[in-house]
Amino acid sequence: MTPPSRAFLWRLTLLLAGLSMFGPFAIDSVFPAFPALQADFFASHAAVQQTISVYLAAYALMSILHGPLSDAVGRRPVILAGVAVFVLACVGAAMAQNLFWLLVFRALQGMSAGAGLIVARAVIRDCLDGDPAQKLMAQATMIFSVAPAIAPIIGGWILGWTTWHGIFWAMALFAFLVLLACLAWMPESHPAQARTPLRLRPLVRRNWAILKNPRFLQLSLAACLNFGAMFLYISSAPVVVLDFLGLNEQQFGWMFVPIVTGLMLGSFLSSRLAGRASQSTTAKIGFGLSLFGALANLIHNLAVDHLALPWAVIPLGFAAAGIGTAFPLLTILMLDMYPRHRGSAASIQAFTSLSINALIAGALAPLLAPHRLGLAWVSLSMCAAAIALWWRYRRGIRRDPVLPRTRPMIDKAEQL
Repeated sequence: MTPPSRAFLWRLTLLLAGLSMFGPFAIDSVFPAFPALQADFFASHAAVQQTISVYLAAYALMSILHGPLSDAVGRRPVILAGVAVFVLACVGAAMAQNLFWLLVFRALQGMSAGAGLIVARAVIRDCLDGDPAQKLMAQATMIFSVAPAIAPIIGGWILGWTTWHGIFWAMALFAFLVLLACLAWMPESHPAQARTPLRLRPLVRRNWAILKNPRFLQLSLAACLNFGAMFLYISSAPVVVLDFLGLNEQQFGWMFVPIVTGLMLGSFLSSRLAGRASQSTTAKIGFGLSLFGALANLIHNLAVDHLALPWAVIPLGFAAAGIGTAFPLLTILMLDMYPRHRGSAASIQAFTSLSINALIAGALAPLLAPHRLGLAWVSLSMCAAAIALWWRYRRGIRRDPVLPRTRPMIDKAEQL
């Protein structure tokens, strides 16, 4: 594989970072608007919370198709179509007159937003091998990590001078600018001779073969649960910021800036460790930081009667740093299992992650958000489960690099 130029890599990094920002903007910028949405639509907090869970559920369902579509017709057409539909969905959400239509356009946002993020991961692996791929993945993560911090801040600012509709108009403008950049710079990294026809029955069998691979599932669930431990707090942000911390809609940055700082530092660390440290060492550092953050968060909640800044948010920064360190490595390990069907592998990874996140946003967060100790305990439990899954994966690799019952699953999926 010919090494790409530095200019090409920078353009690709910025494009992938921009595409990856759709998710954080579509989720985090809406949180400050929850009270306004409740007032305008005469809805409960739990009902408005479904604007997040519906988005994630639609994202999860369509994520199964985005990767295989890109394997069949190419990466560029899928990304361009997804971004264009996302722009239209943002316009529809901005013009929604009731909660039903807002939920409809939120579902459309979710169905289209994943095309950029999921297919972008396959683009990275198409263009680069091994450590350089991990490094670029980490750099893109580091740049897009700014989005979760600035999204709620921007959402709060917009609410300061206009209504919640302005948040979706701003999303539409950002997505339109990304669409123009993709039209100009997004390469086609999946040549015609490498494409595989999109047929429903082989697609279902291939996805099922990937899902049945115990090592793929261990890595996928480890990444999902490690992120889920923090996403539980992100989904509960309106209660944490407005009720527990006693802040207002313009002060969501107090919670999200530490999270994003941690993600950026962790992603930077992951890019520096690529090629310098073993995979096991990188994962140990990442999961160690996440576990420290979850434990510190629980101890703080047990020790005080009322949460106070900055101690209430610093542990979230450590947990985010762990995610930023481990996630690029886990993603590369999963994609490398299926070199002919990286799009499908990326889709299954995204489907697993988004399904868990939708469950967290739609069920766990509304149930646990009023109980800060419950949030802390469940977050720690998810982090511990992620570490256990990674340990099981590494134990299996040390015993047998190619598990006899795993190899046929990989071969079958590659042949379909």
